[in-house]
Amino acid sequence: MTKKQKVVGVIPARYGSSRFPGKILADICGKPMIQRVYEQCKKSELLDRLIVAVDDLRVFDIVRKFGGEAVMTRTDHKSGTDRLAEAVEKLDVSIVVNIQGDQPLFDPVMIDEAVRPLLTDKNLQMSTLKIKIGEEDYNDPAVVKVVVDENDFALYFSRSLIPFSRDRVAVDVYEHVGLYVYRKDFLLEISTLPQSVLEKTEMLEQLRVLEKGYKIKVVETKSDRISGISIDTPQDLQKVIEIINEMGLE
Repeated sequence: MTKKQKVVGVIPARYGSSRFPGKILADICGKPMIQRVYEQCKKSELLDRLIVAVDDLRVFDIVRKFGGEAVMTRTDHKSGTDRLAEAVEKLDVSIVVNIQGDQPLFDPVMIDEAVRPLLTDKNLQMSTLKIKIGEEDYNDPAVVKVVVDENDFALYFSRSLIPFSRDRVAVDVYEHVGLYVYRKDFLLEISTLPQSVLEKTEMLEQLRVLEKGYKIKVVETKSDRISGISIDTPQDLQKVIEIINEMGLE
């Protein structure tokens, strides 16, 4: 009998933020943002466990108060990946899902879409998601683009437009959805590697993996782009509140 692969979801929840300090606890229609993200993730069919990796007692206490599981991590991590690695290092799990803590409209289906490839193919070490975008986002550096090969492995991620259609031929452009799935051992390995040149240039952690010669499976999500809206500023927060009110969400 094949041993079941345990899947743990981790939400890195750093309190500090250069543009919006404490945003992880921002009130969204009566609930802190981290609670909304947590409750959405709990709807995933494939997660066996869900943890919030925090660096501040205020966040720790809030997560425990609404019934979530929180673990305290160091305050000096340079990236969410490093915080993720610390949180799972001693856990008996096979697969780790890195979930963004600032996406309160997150669709739990995306977790399952990204996890399934690793459950069915033992050779895969990492996966992520993409979604088709329109021309209005082509030149927005905040919208990270991804191009893949014919087997849906990432060729490159960039804040610039890729692919660039020199002759204006119609071509699909995809946004990278920042949800990552790793085999635990692979996560622990890449978290020890120094930042790569392209990673520092584009400020995109996933480029470290490609520069080291590893592959990343990319799945096209069936979810709506609204699920990936991130809150980086108070203005973003107000936009999400308006969406929740318009849609009548609790």
